[in-house]
Amino acid sequence: MLLDASRGPLECHVDESEKTLVDLVQLARLALVGRPHDVQAFVQRLSRRYRGSAPELAEQLQSLLQESPTRQSPLRREAASPLPVDLESRLQLLRVDQHPTVDVEPIWDPTVESALQQVISERRRTEELEREGLSPTRSLIFTGPPGVGKSLAARWLARELGRPLLTLDLSAVMSSYLGRTGTNVRHVLDYAKGVDCVLLLDELDAIAKRRDDATDIGELKRLVTVLLQEIDDWPSTGLLIAATNHSELLDPAVWRRFELQVAFPMPTEAAVRRSVDTFLGSREASTQWRDVLAMTLRGLSFSDIEREVTLARRSAVVKGQALEEAIGNVIRARVEPMARSERGQIAMWLTEAGVSQRQVHDLTGVSRDTIRKRSRATDDTNARTEE
Repeated sequence: MLLDASRGPLECHVDESEKTLVDLVQLARLALVGRPHDVQAFVQRLSRRYRGSAPELAEQLQSLLQESPTRQSPLRREAASPLPVDLESRLQLLRVDQHPTVDVEPIWDPTVESALQQVISERRRTEELEREGLSPTRSLIFTGPPGVGKSLAARWLARELGRPLLTLDLSAVMSSYLGRTGTNVRHVLDYAKGVDCVLLLDELDAIAKRRDDATDIGELKRLVTVLLQEIDDWPSTGLLIAATNHSELLDPAVWRRFELQVAFPMPTEAAVRRSVDTFLGSREASTQWRDVLAMTLRGLSFSDIEREVTLARRSAVVKGQALEEAIGNVIRARVEPMARSERGQIAMWLTEAGVSQRQVHDLTGVSRDTIRKRSRATDDTNARTEE
């Protein structure tokens, strides 16, 4: 009976036993090397795996996870394990912000806001996810041009989750001894795995370039492999965020390691206007001048908009000017180096917004005669369209 009719089930039983032995060895290895968060992540994985074949075992494992002791301090290992450093330079490889804050509330694109809120909601409903054999999103990658809010989003998430923000310092991790760079990356991620934190890998393209890049050397290709292995082992208790300005440089295998990809676009016209209001705050500046400033800042990133608005505010204080006068100076400085066609377009925007021709000429340098001619041409075009 066992040799014939039961042969198939017996072989299946042997396969399951072998898998169980492999699981036990892996669990023992993680426990013996002192990686409690990896142990928790592995037990969570086992609970999901056995949910169908051994529901009682899966339930017991889930109960153990829920009963596991919690720590008061997010950086509970900091006293016992100092921050990792580069052995050559002795520079710390991580920047730690224990209580991250943001100066002003960010202005998110609707798609970005939806993704970030999804992450927050998952972290606040972890137990419900676990009951369904799921875990919250553990890794994200932010893409987009500089200054659109990628690093700010990581800081905002850390603040909303009440967790410290750890940032990988790429200037320190890139050792002059290339073989040590991979070790630095591994030390950073191993340390962060034991901390309930948000880990930001900023400028990921600096260490995760395509492995088919013919101009690169073998050591950097091995560095990408190390990074991929560490991301695969990242526990669901933490949140790993990578950010890049140059997504085209990333190795294709990197994309598959991140559960959620969030693209940060340049600000829309409405977002530019909102950001001008945010950075000016309640300071005295008429609605018209705020609109004019927003028009001339179209096409800039949020960080560039903040820089220009801050420049106007500083000038107003230092020179004893009215804020509107300082805003006018910023607008002139922005428009002056533009090509004639661009200055003409800005002049038409301002005219359509109700700014007087004298002020438009003062701000853009476009003659009032040219402004009148363009306005008449626009009016004629609009009239023909209506007919």
